[in-house]
Amino acid sequence: MPWSHPPVGPAYDGWLPGTETLCYGGDYNPEQWPEEVWAEDVRLMREAGVNLVSIGIFSWALLEPREGEFDFGWLDRVIELLHANGIRVDLGTPTAAPPAWFYATHPDTRVVTRDGTVMGPGSRGMVSPSAPAYRRAAVRITTELARRYGRHPALALWHVHNEYGAPVSDDYSVHAERAWRRWLRERYGTLDALNAAWGTAFWGQVYGEWDHVQVPAAAPTTVNPAQRLDFARFTDTQLLACFTAERDAIREHSDVPVTTNFMAASCPSTDLFRWAREVDVVSNDHYLTAADPRAEVGLALAADLTRSVAGGKPWLLLEHSTSAVNWQPRNVAKRPGEMARNSFSHLGRGADAIMFFQWRASRSGAEKFHSAMLPHAGTSSRVWREVMELGADLGKLAELRGSRVRADVALLWDTESFWAQDLEWRPSEAAGHRERVDAFYDRLWRDGHTVDLARPEHDLSGYKLVVAPASYLLTAQGAANLTRYVEAGGTLLVSYFSAIVDENDAVHEGGFLAPLRDALGVTVEEFLPLRAGERLTVRYQGAHGQDTPADLTGTVWADDLTPAGAETVGTYAGGPKPGGAAVTRHRYGAGTGWYVSTSFDVETLATVMADVYADAGLAPSGLPEDLEVIRRHGDGAGYVIAINHGAADAKLPLGGSATDLLAGGTVDPGVIVPAGAVRVLRQER
Repeated sequence: MPWSHPPVGPAYDGWLPGTETLCYGGDYNPEQWPEEVWAEDVRLMREAGVNLVSIGIFSWALLEPREGEFDFGWLDRVIELLHANGIRVDLGTPTAAPPAWFYATHPDTRVVTRDGTVMGPGSRGMVSPSAPAYRRAAVRITTELARRYGRHPALALWHVHNEYGAPVSDDYSVHAERAWRRWLRERYGTLDALNAAWGTAFWGQVYGEWDHVQVPAAAPTTVNPAQRLDFARFTDTQLLACFTAERDAIREHSDVPVTTNFMAASCPSTDLFRWAREVDVVSNDHYLTAADPRAEVGLALAADLTRSVAGGKPWLLLEHSTSAVNWQPRNVAKRPGEMARNSFSHLGRGADAIMFFQWRASRSGAEKFHSAMLPHAGTSSRVWREVMELGADLGKLAELRGSRVRADVALLWDTESFWAQDLEWRPSEAAGHRERVDAFYDRLWRDGHTVDLARPEHDLSGYKLVVAPASYLLTAQGAANLTRYVEAGGTLLVSYFSAIVDENDAVHEGGFLAPLRDALGVTVEEFLPLRAGERLTVRYQGAHGQDTPADLTGTVWADDLTPAGAETVGTYAGGPKPGGAAVTRHRYGAGTGWYVSTSFDVETLATVMADVYADAGLAPSGLPEDLEVIRRHGDGAGYVIAINHGAADAKLPLGGSATDLLAGGTVDPGVIVPAGAVRVLRQER
């Protein structure tokens, strides 16, 4: 019988009902263990300070062992055990892993890859999001869960599906093709409009019947890029429709907030700004890139992106790892203290929940070598001791809950532009979007600037600096917004291969960079990409009275630029356009537009960014590059989260005394952050 407790109601304060502090916990999969283990799990959770767990995410086969037959007995007992011990529940819908009976009954729902391979079952996420049978089955199990548990007093959150778009997003099945045609008819209305948008006059691709429009499967040569771009939009729409169908089924029976776990910055198939409008609270999963010796920078980017798509509101880190993951080429273990540094970086960048995959390490299955809060080595392990320490530390920081992060810098993040830029037959295979995003973000990170991620169309008026590292696709609306931003006094920096095409992947009228010509005061006559391994020298004169020019090394790209009002502050000393403008600066209205036409690495960017900062009224922090400092702002106090990723102690000037919330007591304005350590400090207003 469903529980008869009164509904939670919509009065929660934008956070999770029944939670009054930071959340700490992780994915809990009790179905993998004998029931006698559950009591031990809950006892250890309480010792570790766990107050929220995610359950049921991969349990469809147990909850509905045969189509239309449900067994909730084991889940009833788990939820009651957690509730009796004061542990809140994030209840998952298990729709990322349909049961074997579903595939047997509906073999046509399997994903078909672009080359025509039919993906088999036995994994996760291998169902066509366009298949009606899948939609019906997903809504059915979700409805049954919502009816039964929607008013349970332990319930703090609904967790729909798992990591939409991972590991596979594109589907070229017959179900996808039918849905694709419906989507196109809704988008364009007529075939004339579709043909115009796709530029089908090229290569004789004009369509005369809707039934002739197929999915952009593999072909002898490259497929129409506008069609490919639309298919990426369609795929995102289909995934989002699956989410909203489950969410709406839940809302029929429950007022508890609903989320789904994003994979910000690492799952390119979902437009997160679009998705964020559909969830009640934003959540994210993040795993370090083990091959990256400075993976903490990628972590910070993902956290800043998650906070940005949440509109600055607090968000949940629903998964990260205590140590190694199991699906990268080399499963590098986290070093002592690294788990805490990772956790506090997420916290500093706005996360009010710090959670892991998973609670107890699995003995079987594909992720048995994945680290966990309770590892195979048990409670005598270093990982367990660090889990205990982290839980105790987070328990001291309840006052941070709900505080906000402020940023002076915005970095443009436009998923549709990324989809378009990374298609085939671009001028250089080395000119992918992510490399420039990472380079500029890393430079800002090293210089101590907290960054928001934003679309070109967003309100940018509150930022001193906007950086456009990869805006290949820029709409007229976005370009007009950036131009107004500069005219009103903002500083805009644009990197090469930006403002090239419109929303249909058609080159802008007026040529490359045309929509930003007013703001930047420069035109691009021709792309001059470099050969693999080729370098060029830029003689950088600077913009603020440098005594001697600096020789900077560029790679990947050059442009044939014609200044149209902009001053040339960097000139090619070699390469395909010797003597030509390489870096320009343009005063427009009350602001300044910068254009950088080649690829500078992170170290080299420091020279250019010093001048850009000067125009924006900013400066590098002057702190050691390995000292990460983030600030959160509450009603009556500010909070400094300082994380030392380096091997030497670092001094942090505070401009006043502060209270150490972890160690207790008052600290001096020149507090020391030991190597590998974290400080969380409160400063009164």
